Amino acid sequence: MLRNSLTSKQVRKLRSLGMTEEAVVMIGKEGVTPAVVASAREAIKKRELIKVRVLQNEPEDAITVLAERADANLVQVIGRNGLLFQRNFDKPRIEL
Repeated sequence: MLRNSLTSKQVRKLRSLGMTEEAVVMIGKEGVTPAVVASAREAIKKRELIKVRVLQNEPEDAITVLAERADANLVQVIGRNGLLFQRNFDKPRIEL
């Protein structure tokens, strides 16, 4: 999937859906490890849209690194929270 292939309307809808979500993936002091990437990919496959939280000791660009490694669209970053989206073509849950 091409990253950043979302229109502004789609981003707006995903941001509104992400407001009610709880953080599913936490990036801790180890940073973006293969285990974190694997759990993010698994969660994205099931949910399509996930919220990611970075702990205080880590740089905030860790969300961008995770999005690149998980092949997901980075929808939004606010402070230490971010939204990642990847369309599941087999079982779509979010209609854009």
